[in-house]
Amino acid sequence: MHVRIRKIRLLRRLSRRAGIARLTRNERGVQLAELAIVLPLLVVMFAATAEFGRYFYAYTTLAKGARVGARYLAGACVKSYEDTNAKNIVVFGNAAGTGSPILPGLDATKINIVRKDPAGNVVVAGVPQTVTVTVSDFNFQPVFDLGGLMRNNGLSLNIALNPSVTMRYLLTTPCV
Repeated sequence: MHVRIRKIRLLRRLSRRAGIARLTRNERGVQLAELAIVLPLLVVMFAATAEFGRYFYAYTTLAKGARVGARYLAGACVKSYEDTNAKNIVVFGNAAGTGSPILPGLDATKINIVRKDPAGNVVVAGVPQTVTVTVSDFNFQPVFDLGGLMRNNGLSLNIALNPSVTMRYLLTTPCV
């Protein structure tokens, strides 16, 4: 009887080990665990890509606006209303200043125009050599602001965009 009890206990132990081995070979639910690990990383990568695309779009739009404004001033007389028209072109895309700004938060006070002579001095009257149009104090507003979510300004994605364009002045004689 003693041998028989040992044999029964041995068979029970082996069947328990076989059940455990069967569970280790079972792969049900593994995909769900992998998804739970990988999904947050994929979401963060998607958000980062979307923010970079929005940032690049905003910077490119501002740079193109500044370039069009500088091109307008490069062929225009040095008069105060031309500066206003150029600022309207940069902000609204037209000289009349009608419609909505090309980017939210952009206004004419953020556009600086500087004319310089060949020596690099600022020209108020006369014929300048270059015209520079600069967009300053325009901050990019992110959708996913990491610093704002974590209340840490060091991690903020609210970045200043300051494109600047310099072109040669095309007129060689003063305007009347």
